[in-house]
Amino acid sequence: MLQKEELDHISASIRSAESHTSGEIRVCVARQCKGDPLNAAWKKFLQLKMEATQRRNGVLIYVSPSDHKAAIVGDKGIHDAARSDFWEDALAEMLSLFRKGLIAEGISKGVGKVGELIKAQFPAVENDVNELGDEVILEE
Repeated sequence: MLQKEELDHISASIRSAESHTSGEIRVCVARQCKGDPLNAAWKKFLQLKMEATQRRNGVLIYVSPSDHKAAIVGDKGIHDAARSDFWEDALAEMLSLFRKGLIAEGISKGVGKVGELIKAQFPAVENDVNELGDEVILEE
């Protein structure tokens, strides 16, 4: 799994991305992913109640480094705003870094790319509330 410094770096990436948007980004790093990572990501998305954000603009980046699997899922508000190949492009950029052993860098790159998308569709608003935590979720 990731070291504390790497987790802190990812959390800082989330805070930075969210500082320009009303959207919410979460990252889950799973020790193991049995089956389809997209299904696992949706299950975790719902378990974390990410669909409960006011503007339905939450995004979950789900990664299982040991299984070389990852998925990005967005709630209705953000999914509808994304072009059809956006998620695949963001995932491809992340996976290219993962293949080099740069897991934390890949995740941070994905967070930044997602942040750019949601900033365009959901700019920061006055008195915005951070509805979801910025810490990386570790799934054992």
